[in-house]
Amino acid sequence: MPKNVFVLGLDDHNRRILEDMPDAHECVFHGVLTFDEIYGEKISLGDVLGAAQRQLDAFEGSGGSIDAIIGFWDFPVSTLLPLLRKRYGLPTASLEEVVKCEHKYWSRLVQQKVIDEYPPFGLVDPEHDTAPPADLRYPMWVKPVKSFSSVLAFGVNDEEHFQEALGKIRDGMDWISAPFEELLEYVDLPPEIAAVGGRVCLAEEAIVGRQLTVEGYRYQGDVHVYGVVESVRFDNSPSFLRFQYPATLPEYVIERLTDISRRLVEEIGLERMTFNIEYFWDPGTDAITLLEINPRHSQSHAELFEDVDGMANHEAMLRLALDRDPKFPHRKGRYAVAAKWFVRRFSDGVVRRQPTPEEIDAIQHIVPGTSIELAAREGDRLSELQEQDTYSYHLASVYIGAADEAELTAKFDQVVAALPFEIDEVDTVGAAAG
Repeated sequence: MPKNVFVLGLDDHNRRILEDMPDAHECVFHGVLTFDEIYGEKISLGDVLGAAQRQLDAFEGSGGSIDAIIGFWDFPVSTLLPLLRKRYGLPTASLEEVVKCEHKYWSRLVQQKVIDEYPPFGLVDPEHDTAPPADLRYPMWVKPVKSFSSVLAFGVNDEEHFQEALGKIRDGMDWISAPFEELLEYVDLPPEIAAVGGRVCLAEEAIVGRQLTVEGYRYQGDVHVYGVVESVRFDNSPSFLRFQYPATLPEYVIERLTDISRRLVEEIGLERMTFNIEYFWDPGTDAITLLEINPRHSQSHAELFEDVDGMANHEAMLRLALDRDPKFPHRKGRYAVAAKWFVRRFSDGVVRRQPTPEEIDAIQHIVPGTSIELAAREGDRLSELQEQDTYSYHLASVYIGAADEAELTAKFDQVVAALPFEIDEVDTVGAAAG
């Protein structure tokens, strides 16, 4: 009998990836809530959890088995998984282990126990504090203890910028902080985390170097690292230009990243879980600094691993959920290098025209090894789109496989030149110009 696999927030893009995977032939994938039902204008953890349970209960009540529950999005999906898996008797890491990663301050306290590669940090109360902790130096980053995709994360160089950032955080943090505080009620928190809750911020001294993401999983107590992705930013901007795999690093750096990752995951737990851990490596000083650990793989990297290694990282997640060893392949794919590129705009606007499906198909045919996904559509006001980073607006993602980095860049330039977005400027009172 096929395995019934339930996927939180399943969308068309990730359904295609799942259905192309090696083990897909023995699985039936069922969506549990849509992405928009989970990530609406307001996120209610209780409402989303209740709706997911009702959908799963209805399936179980019809006599069907629930063989696995998976998801690849950040909070709240990442934290709903252990709650739902426990309810339906499926193997899972504990909610506490997941929240140790999700809560940025708690994560730093765990890191202090087993590694030295983290930046100076401290807590900030956005309602009352007007300056960072006295022992931290500018430049620094300030962000809520729960955020993702760089939402409400601000780089600040002085007290004026710090206070301006706190004002923006206060105005926008409830979208994530309110449901995150709901989640904390499900966890037996240590006193130092219970005292701060989920509506505080973390200030950290800025890290320099090349940004890297280590992906791996833990199965039967063993921690496996299967790849390192490099995150390349635009010149003079903290916004990402591309995620590139594999990262071009000296072997000893990969060994150090693997060792740090293994020690941290073993301290937290995360049995039968994928993870991704973000680092900076400074080639000048050879220093490695850990940015954050996420208790999930990155769905943004799925096509990259498929192109280079021959298997999407979704497959590791699926096999773990079915209590199987992922046995991730190495360099069995069609391309030597792959990247997810971001088409961005650095000023607000209203999308007057988006590329049509026919135009996208034509570009993908002309530039082989590419796949284009739109993030902004006709009628969208860019500043009103959810999950935008603080410094730019995401118009489209372009997945590209190539023989080398030069071909990778040439293909992206060709795609961007051909994408027919038309965007109206927005004037100072917020109306579309023209």
